[in-house]
Amino acid sequence: MSETARSRETGGDTGTGLPQRRTGHAFAHTPHRSDSRPPQTPRGVRQPGPGGRPGTIPPVPGRPATLLGAFAASALCALLFALITWQVLVRGPLLSWDARLSAALVRTVPDAVTESLSDLGNIPVALPVLLLAAGYAGLRGERRGAAAAVLAMALVPALVVPLKEWTARPGPLEPWAAGYFPSGHTATAFVAYAGAALLVRPYLGRWWPAAAALVLTGATAVGLVLRGFHWPLDVLASLLLCTPLLLAVRRSFRPSCRSTRRSSG
Repeated sequence: MSETARSRETGGDTGTGLPQRRTGHAFAHTPHRSDSRPPQTPRGVRQPGPGGRPGTIPPVPGRPATLLGAFAASALCALLFALITWQVLVRGPLLSWDARLSAALVRTVPDAVTESLSDLGNIPVALPVLLLAAGYAGLRGERRGAAAAVLAMALVPALVVPLKEWTARPGPLEPWAAGYFPSGHTATAFVAYAGAALLVRPYLGRWWPAAAALVLTGATAVGLVLRGFHWPLDVLASLLLCTPLLLAVRRSFRPSCRSTRRSSG
């Protein structure tokens, strides 16, 4: 019987070797799915590994880590605020240290200076700054963040006023009066200036809005303590109370604005 072409091609094979991949027209194309849809992870989308070879699929950025950090910071602020409030209610030993610190600081700076600093926490001064920043961010497309910042400011009196009535703490220079804890001026300044900085920073790409917010809030707090309008713990409690509000404002921004802030900061 004559030898066929196929037997001549395989005549030298022993049958024990692994099948060899043949180079041909079929291997020059990207494989397709049987349902005519393109592959889920095309080769062009994959990141190359060492030496230019195809690597792994790019990781999808997630939010669990940052969300957990914001939750932990808020929980810590709530715990410290509860501790200070408890000390105010029971007239604990923490108040004696607070009184000694206040006595050493009050009236060490001229009243004209400290009153001017304290006025930075007035609503007619701080609120327009936040509203202007919210309007600017809203025009740029960040309406959700702008609404969250305005809502945080609206929550300030809703939180501070009941706490003042509940604790009924007298003032450093007015022991006959009550309602000094926590500091409403500090809370107003912190939410207004820090909220404004959060709103404009993604579009400005600079560090100075955050620095300006810290300076204005710190100046308000220092002026209140030096003038004798508030105890140091009143100011600290307001900062702790409002930090979770500002973290919530930050989380309400669009993902693109949060990524811009992380990359620029």
